[in-house]
Amino acid sequence: MNNKSDIETRQERREKKLKKKRERVPQHGRSLFKIYKDAILKRLKRHRIDK
Repeated sequence: MNNKSDIETRQERREKKLKKKRERVPQHGRSLFKIYKDAILKRLKRHRIDK
């Protein structure tokens, strides 16, 4: 049970947890740009119909 390879230190567990958290963070890129663009165009179309 005292085998070094089996026991993880608190720091190692923390690093693994942080790595997983960073992987979950969405990557901002072209898809995000497309979402914003679509939302703006949708808002503009709705505004033009009202007037």
